[in-house]
Amino acid sequence: MIAETDPVPGAACPCCLPRRGFMRGLAGLGAAAVAAPGPARAAPYTGLVIDCHGHYTTEPPAMLAWRKRQIDAVNDPAQSPAPADLKVSDDAVRASVAGRQLKLQSERGISLALFSPRAGGMGHHIGDARTSLDWSIVSNDMIHRVASLMPQNFVGVCQLPQTPGVSPKNCTAELERCVRELGFVGCNVNPDPSGGYWTDPPLSDRFWYPLWEKMVELDVPGMIHVSASANRNFHATGAHYINGDTTAFMQFVTSDLFKDFPTLRLIIPHGGGAVPYHWGRYRGLAQDLKRPPLSELMRNVFFDTCVYHQPGIDLLLKVVPRENVLFASEMVGAVNGIDPETGHAYDDTRRYVEAAAISDADRARIYAGNALRVYPRLADKLTSAGVRL
Repeated sequence: MIAETDPVPGAACPCCLPRRGFMRGLAGLGAAAVAAPGPARAAPYTGLVIDCHGHYTTEPPAMLAWRKRQIDAVNDPAQSPAPADLKVSDDAVRASVAGRQLKLQSERGISLALFSPRAGGMGHHIGDARTSLDWSIVSNDMIHRVASLMPQNFVGVCQLPQTPGVSPKNCTAELERCVRELGFVGCNVNPDPSGGYWTDPPLSDRFWYPLWEKMVELDVPGMIHVSASANRNFHATGAHYINGDTTAFMQFVTSDLFKDFPTLRLIIPHGGGAVPYHWGRYRGLAQDLKRPPLSELMRNVFFDTCVYHQPGIDLLLKVVPRENVLFASEMVGAVNGIDPETGHAYDDTRRYVEAAAISDADRARIYAGNALRVYPRLADKLTSAGVRL
């Protein structure tokens, strides 16, 4: 049964409402200060810019209608639509991204996005394992459509068919399909499929090992990204997302996960949640708990630049090793408003990286080099699409 707080299409949860993006009202959340100019540069950066964190938040209406039908049939599975029932034309797929993602990529100097289904729409807490699998197939197939029609602008990252209490081994077949058959280069991993109640074991528990094993076998990284919040104590994008990021990092600090999986690579989005701001706390906790220093952890853990003001980006790049930071904007995503103090969009994160006091070599790593290293399948994918690396 779907709880009253479940964010279904048409309900009050803004992260799941069609064609509205995520939480425009966050535009009033504090001021963004402009940092002092960085070191003198010989010329503006003109190389490849890879946005490692893009979501399909402008889905065609038919896809949203399919999902609504599925949710309406949760208590009567016989009425649930099959993945093959969704029919969307190529023109509708192109149109769904033309006015937003493609337009903003061009305006902001972003070469391409690693593109995954709407994070808040994954809805792993809704229905059962069959519900999640069918919705993941539909979502991933649509991402494949976008990436196939516009291969120089989008590369697929998949949603996993997670369900609270169900072993992540249940996700491995869909992950393998997406990587081997659809050409995806990574996946999103929800550390809390319950939607804010945290009923599954920590990411370091052996419960998760079948998924980590498959990711290592396929040599693909995962972005640790929660979905919608079913717990009204946690606003989806303002609290639940940041909680998920911060919680995952502490689980890594207190575990031996990367001793068991030394080549596993995990990206914590949204600038690492609260982690960079409290870096000294985590260093101190690791020391008190007799854990290895954070420098060892950072062999496997990476953060993105989805931080929507200059001081936040500056702090991230001062605290976190720059080889561990991947460029991202999450557009069109969590914050769509214009900052009244700068006149620019909050999520135009390239402006912040451009203004940061870092070297051109570090800027190039953040824009593309780190992503190409963390996503080993990406280079061949881009080369085959005619993208110059």
